[in-house]
Amino acid sequence: MTNDVIAKFIEAGHLAKNSIKIDFKQRSSMVGVFIQTNDYDDLKAKNFWRIVIDPNIAPWKTSKDNNLAKIFNGMEITRLTAINN
Repeated sequence: MTNDVIAKFIEAGHLAKNSIKIDFKQRSSMVGVFIQTNDYDDLKAKNFWRIVIDPNIAPWKTSKDNNLAKIFNGMEITRLTAINN
């Protein structure tokens, strides 16, 4: 997916708030939260996204520790689906 498509989806109310099911081309689907850090605009311009994956979401929500996130390439993402929390 392009960075514009991903940004349009997550910035419409999912950024750092709601869990999203993320489907990839060459890896298993996962649930995660896209987060915004100081380098958000730079990463977004390069189509990289900082995502906290499912096992780390609860600790991240309490601590806001950005070390719990991983960076993913947006071109590997095939579909984003909102999850009702």
